[in-house]
Amino acid sequence: MQSSFARAAITFVGARIPRVRWDRSGAALGATLVAGSALAQDGGGKIDGADTAFMIAATALVLMMTLPGLALFYSGMVRKKNVLATMAQSLIATALVSLLWIGVAYSLAFSGEGAYIGDASRTLLAGIGIDTVSPFAKTIPEILFMLYQMTFAVITCALVAGSVAERMKFSAFMLFCALWLFIVYVPSAHWVWGGGFLQKMGLLDFAGGTVVHINAGIAGLVCALVLGSRVGFGRENLSPFDLSLAVVGTGLLWVGWFGFNGGSALAANSRAVFAIVATHLAACAGALVWSGLEWFQRGKPSVLGVISGAVAGLGTITPASGYVLPWHGVIIGMIAGGVCYWFCTVAKYKFRYDDTLDVFGVHGVGGIMGTLLAGVFATRAITASEGDPGVAGLLEGDPHQLYVQAIGVLVTIVWCVIGTLATLKIVSMITPLRVAYDDEREGLDIALHGEALHQ
Repeated sequence: MQSSFARAAITFVGARIPRVRWDRSGAALGATLVAGSALAQDGGGKIDGADTAFMIAATALVLMMTLPGLALFYSGMVRKKNVLATMAQSLIATALVSLLWIGVAYSLAFSGEGAYIGDASRTLLAGIGIDTVSPFAKTIPEILFMLYQMTFAVITCALVAGSVAERMKFSAFMLFCALWLFIVYVPSAHWVWGGGFLQKMGLLDFAGGTVVHINAGIAGLVCALVLGSRVGFGRENLSPFDLSLAVVGTGLLWVGWFGFNGGSALAANSRAVFAIVATHLAACAGALVWSGLEWFQRGKPSVLGVISGAVAGLGTITPASGYVLPWHGVIIGMIAGGVCYWFCTVAKYKFRYDDTLDVFGVHGVGGIMGTLLAGVFATRAITASEGDPGVAGLLEGDPHQLYVQAIGVLVTIVWCVIGTLATLKIVSMITPLRVAYDDEREGLDIALHGEALHQ
């Protein structure tokens, strides 16, 4: 029996994102960016001004997460001699992935009816006119939906750089981004969000627990293991140069995550607001738990611990944010703060893998936990709409949903490991993955870019 709170929440919360109709019809149109209503309505929707304005803002927020958010966050945690090189990785990932996404990656991820990959009907934005809408977002222009999804692809590739910071060649990283986007990210995005087999199976991933965080974390771990540890890891002082940069980056990431998770509602509705509130509370809980554990074990709470806990909470709530109640966000954030803390401070050194900026410990582990916890805390009060009873998790009596979530996690991990190893192998056949020993000692700013932070 539903509680009075649940009934009230169902009344308050706006309509759930419409289910995709897999039998959609209509051939792809050949013109590119040609005006006129004759080109559009492929998804059978009508563009809404409020939803469009909201999604423009959400798109800007997610892009801000990479530039300058992630660039500052990462560069503040490396040594002075590698600050510019670390920023350059976020910059080049944005430029390169954006062009590849518009070229063909978007089409392969979000067009067609294949179970495993899309088709080429939207190559170079073919068939997208002023009034065209996507079946996955029926109230905003498809070109805006394309742009929003592009920002997710950008930050996922940029996140991987944190695991190999201070030792991967710039040219190798560029090649890695270009290949990994198509080998790992695009198929995953299609499976989970573009009508692929995991979406049809019923996997819950509101904003990227599998597609973004597990993929980035697992790829980062594989890259770190293949490249090996930094020179001096475990023996020398590799302390961050300027944590104030990382704090500013965390703030930009935190605010940007409102667009990341809230925007994944793809409409200006109450569900977006619930996702934003759960996101904020998870970040707060993660920061407090991580710093509390540090305070208890080491006698002092570090600034690095506070920002790490916040990002762990943000990453972990991501897949569940649009399916859970705000207080669930607090619980998920607390779990994230504790588990990610252990992986970053104990497991990393116990198993001696040099994940430079803890991409696996925060994003990989957080994405796995968040995707599974979505199957625990999913609430009908948030996901129900007229004619649709909504999705229930384990706490509401549906253990099957947790089973589906576990399958999604396992599939994503296996594919990411295989795809990342294949990508690294191809790249290594073209150029060395790692900089020379002397270049690493000198610093990547000078060795790779011919510049220094302070001339």
